Amino acid sequence: MKLQHATPDRLRLVFAGTPEFAAAHLAALLDAGFDIVAVYTQPDRPAGRGHKLAMSAVKQLALQHDLPVYQPEKLRDPDAQAKLAALKPDLMVVVAYGLILPQAVLDIPRLGCINSHASLLPRWRGAAPIQRAIEAGDAESGVTVMQMEAGLDTGPMLLKVATPISPSDTGGILHDRLAELGPPAVVEAINGLAAGSLQGEPQDDTQATYAHKLGKADARIDWSRRTDELDCLIRAFNPWPLAHARWQDQPLKVWQAKPETGTGQPGQILDCSRAGLLVACGDQALRLTRLQLPGGKPLDFADLYNARRDQFVVGSLLDNGL
Repeated sequence: MKLQHATPDRLRLVFAGTPEFAAAHLAALLDAGFDIVAVYTQPDRPAGRGHKLAMSAVKQLALQHDLPVYQPEKLRDPDAQAKLAALKPDLMVVVAYGLILPQAVLDIPRLGCINSHASLLPRWRGAAPIQRAIEAGDAESGVTVMQMEAGLDTGPMLLKVATPISPSDTGGILHDRLAELGPPAVVEAINGLAAGSLQGEPQDDTQATYAHKLGKADARIDWSRRTDELDCLIRAFNPWPLAHARWQDQPLKVWQAKPETGTGQPGQILDCSRAGLLVACGDQALRLTRLQLPGGKPLDFADLYNARRDQFVVGSLLDNGL
């Protein structure tokens, strides 16, 4: 696509996004003074114990700024596409929207559609790039702003911002850091596109990996795996879907752990103290330091130890989280 240039303050932007990560980007565009003519977000969904309909983080922010909000179930519908076209957008900014944009939609904005994706593309295309990067033990992550095309996260890369993944990073911590890095990168990309100074770099498809959508089964702890693998898994899936095993035939959620030396049958409790519950893995051991029992809240093991030390018996086994 040959991009036509415009000054940033005259661009008519449509924003599409749903969760907190996307809301951080919308806030940055508002702070930068862009003209946002409409906001697209997922339909309200049941949430919480009462299953009441809840607005997305993006919708809440949009309504606070009196922005028109559109919530189509899908964008393949000709009527939804006609409404978008009637807005006459110059550019559509898409961040964790959750709906597929067909080619007919991608062709509507004069400058096309751009996306802020929470990985260093082409690594970790797909739904859960933050968690999959930590789970795989990657040394770094980041945000890629790309020009969208019909393929899944396959478009030309406009801008990249990288950050190291530390040994203590969880999925939640890395999410929040990328939510700070992404918005200014999108603002910079929009300014570059408007000025005609930014050109897309094609992705190397041979280097692509796919970040599958998260499910509770992904977070099951198999104690026969290596300690470093389980350490990455526990950190990756904090705060959701949370790594889990079974203890006394009940689910045991593991919020925090740290690798330590120790050998035994996988799942065997090697030590129980206020410092944590030491459990044997496939090679060494993990010290479980923050746990959540059924019906309870997350607790440091020191607090559990005071009340339940007799129930965590050294030599007994934790089951895999089946």
